[in-house]
Amino acid sequence: MVDAGVYRDGRLLDRPHDLPATYACLREHRGAMAWIGLYRPDPAEIVSLAEEFDLHELAVEDAIQAHQRPKLERYGSTLFVVLHAARYVDAAEQVEFGELHVFVGPDFVVTVRHAQSPDLADVRRRVAQDVDLLARGPEAVLYAILDAVVDGYGPVVAGLENDIDEIESEVFRGDPAVSRRIYELSREVVDFQRAVRPLGAILAALSAGFTKYGVDEEQRKYLRDVADHVTEVDERVESFRAALRDILTVNATLVAQRQNEEMKALSEASNAQNEEVKKISAWAAILFAPTLVGTVYGMNFDHMPELHWALGYPAALAAMGAVSVALYLVFRHRRWI
Repeated sequence: MVDAGVYRDGRLLDRPHDLPATYACLREHRGAMAWIGLYRPDPAEIVSLAEEFDLHELAVEDAIQAHQRPKLERYGSTLFVVLHAARYVDAAEQVEFGELHVFVGPDFVVTVRHAQSPDLADVRRRVAQDVDLLARGPEAVLYAILDAVVDGYGPVVAGLENDIDEIESEVFRGDPAVSRRIYELSREVVDFQRAVRPLGAILAALSAGFTKYGVDEEQRKYLRDVADHVTEVDERVESFRAALRDILTVNATLVAQRQNEEMKALSEASNAQNEEVKKISAWAAILFAPTLVGTVYGMNFDHMPELHWALGYPAALAAMGAVSVALYLVFRHRRWI
């Protein structure tokens, strides 16, 4: 047990140090309300609360196992609410989520946290300073908790918006790691939306019971204000998902464009290289003809055609020149030279 307080008419009567003392104090003061805060409790503590406040076994099982979706369940006169708080960690540029279970009965509120967020100590201090609010009973405490969770979404929205702005800049800079960041941020936005969207149904269910359970008009105004904030956050988160989809499409287009440009550059380089190879090959062929003739007549044989012919040397030079000119004209015609 992290904290406990017994209140009557909005004022603190006692702060018991353990669960049995809290039960005893609540029985001693008629019309009082106990607010018990637990952080990652032992199953034995949950079982003790279930026996004292007659909590439903299904709700108790959910509170022990955790990993529940946000929801609102009513078991007789007891409400069981599961909330997912969120906070933005600036250093890591990530969103952390925390699960919170709330039992609300006629004379008690039990909060079971499975993560550090939200910090309910601040909620308790704020509510304790508002005697009129606390005097409205357990449902007023539930409102304060809902309000704190939804208020905690504000910095998350701002952090995600800043991350999206940074990603847009990285996309147009051509950062190769931006695709992974888009994917990771998309996952965070989806998880955040899973935490926020069910709150609309939870608040709608609470509103539906205003008349039946005699919730006063001031309390209704507070819950409607929280519902408005939830709607606003949900709309912003949906716009983030749309923006990330658009960014992913733009990034894919830019990557494809850069790849096309690279392929074009490689193709142009290859074409230029082919042209150089053609030129080298053409000149090599042209030089090969005289070399061949000169090589043949450079062999040391006594009996060779035209070896002692007076016009042999000019004829050989003429043959070399004719073949070279012919090859040059052919390669020129084919634009190899």
